Amino acid sequence: MSSDTLNDPLAQSRGYPYKALAGSAMGYAMDGFDLLILGFMLNAIASGLGLTTTQAGSLVSWTLVGAVAGGIIFGALSDRYGRVKVLTWSIVLFAVFTGLCAFAQGYWDLLIYRTIAGIGLGGEFGIGMALAAEAWPAHKRARASSYVALGWQVGVLLGAVLTPLLLPSIGWRGMFMVGIIPAFLAWFMRRKLHEPELFEKKQTRTSAAQRFALLIKDRKTRRISLGIVILTSVQNFGYYGMMIWMPSFLSKQLGFNLTKSSLWMSVTILGMMSGIWVFGQLADRIGRKPSFILFQAGAVVMVIIYALISQPTVMLIAGAFLGMFVNGMLGGYGALMSEAYPTQARATAQNVLFNIGRAVGSFGPLVIGALTSLYSFQIALALLAVIYIIDILATMLLIPEFKGKELS
Repeated sequence: MSSDTLNDPLAQSRGYPYKALAGSAMGYAMDGFDLLILGFMLNAIASGLGLTTTQAGSLVSWTLVGAVAGGIIFGALSDRYGRVKVLTWSIVLFAVFTGLCAFAQGYWDLLIYRTIAGIGLGGEFGIGMALAAEAWPAHKRARASSYVALGWQVGVLLGAVLTPLLLPSIGWRGMFMVGIIPAFLAWFMRRKLHEPELFEKKQTRTSAAQRFALLIKDRKTRRISLGIVILTSVQNFGYYGMMIWMPSFLSKQLGFNLTKSSLWMSVTILGMMSGIWVFGQLADRIGRKPSFILFQAGAVVMVIIYALISQPTVMLIAGAFLGMFVNGMLGGYGALMSEAYPTQARATAQNVLFNIGRAVGSFGPLVIGALTSLYSFQIALALLAVIYIIDILATMLLIPEFKGKELS
């Protein structure tokens, strides 16, 4: 089963589990790095190419559209042709079209390049999670999955640090070339990886339609799939809703300057990273289900507390705990979905279900913005507590406990 790889002397001597984990985390870091630097570059791109605000914003939207499509496509391909092989394809696609972005002459060619680059990005989460899950034994699987999830946050932090330093000197075209570097690193790391032994044993000639059908094959599986969609939708809704609007709220309503806002973002992101790490440790010890419920309840409490405070120092400290509970659950989805579905559909499930959640979550900024304009940001934030209560109910009623389960 999944422990075979660790028990295989050849794989162990080459440190295969650690290489698989590093390659998966690096790919997800590439995802976070790319989207972060794109956000920083929008004004420069708009100025350089004469784009409207709407056109500049659409570059982000279509990158996410591409990512959703790529997640579904590459997830299914990975279950058919192999984790490492298809991850390599996605890296190459991303690298080529990110490089082409540096030579864009106008809006439409840049939009096409960004969308296709997004397709390449889309496979990183689910395939990387499947690869890591199949390389590690059951008693360490949640921790391995949480380390992959940490890759995103590391990429975001690197982007936040490097972009202000490099953008003024090399411009947005140069930054797109810098964006290729994580892709080369991920490609280099994966060059020495072979497919997980579990995948080689369980690989079948099932069609894409059959693999998708495994996500809804019976009543029990449909309940699990519904539960995971709710969990990932709430995760993405809360994350994007708060992270998109919080800097504006801190600046306009509380008078935070850029330095204070950046400090808040940094502390909150560090809180998110600690939450992901803690979640992985807890899930392997007390179980997936109680860990989710604990963090969901923590999110309810912290969102309500955060809506009631306005002192800058208190907000800074509370921001770390808010980030910890709101985003810490990201450390558990990889293990949960790996254990809920068979090898023939594991990457398909990871990418389809998580990207459905990403699509639903993309409405978070819109809903938070609408509630803020009608009432206040504090009211909008407090109402987020409701979705985390829904999250708790979904976990209790729809998600079984998979702790210690060997992969099938």
